[in-house]
Amino acid sequence: MKQPELYILEGEEREAGRKSTKSLREQNRVPSVLYGSGIEESIHFSIEELDLERILSVSETKLQELTINGKTYRTLLKRVEYDPVTDRPLHADFYVMNPKKAVKLSVPVILTGTAKGVRDSGGRVFQPLRIVRVKVLPDKIPAYFELDISDLGIGDSLHVDKLDLDGIDPLDDPSRTIVTITPPRSDAALVSSGEEDDLLEDVDEELDEATEAEETEEEATE
Repeated sequence: MKQPELYILEGEEREAGRKSTKSLREQNRVPSVLYGSGIEESIHFSIEELDLERILSVSETKLQELTINGKTYRTLLKRVEYDPVTDRPLHADFYVMNPKKAVKLSVPVILTGTAKGVRDSGGRVFQPLRIVRVKVLPDKIPAYFELDISDLGIGDSLHVDKLDLDGIDPLDDPSRTIVTITPPRSDAALVSSGEEDDLLEDVDEELDEATEAEETEEEATE
């Protein structure tokens, strides 16, 4: 299991308010807020937009060593708000972790290998679950989960319970499907169109549920 890369960030404390955030964005800085373990009042600060983009360019769990006014915090990037037109980051939330307290977060699932059903029979890979919600102590947080699909034939699937969950509590149903190998289109045509449509609808629903869970998941236990 790969451990998350630790990004070194320098933050500058800022005043809260709309005028302040507008000025910062004009300077290519992202208004941010820090809260969590040991933080009595949220700290408002900003970071370089390029530094945030460097973190976001990698599809992995994001951990940071964030320094503000000479004090360093071990943080988890919880949420980023984007401009709907330019897609530039508008605001970021950072959560300070307690090493002895489990956090809740969503971890990406990466598929490796070429499925036997794809290689030998022309099947297709459907991955309806791309992130998995977990509860884990900070020192056990994985960068991502890997699943080798090399041995999967047509109709085979892998579920949440096949992940490497040593020291990790999954919050998603262990029987939930992560990936399945479906027949090639020529074979699928032999199946009634209604059944094929149902399959695609199920995949879309699971993708929507996963995206919604990622956007709304709280980062720490009560």
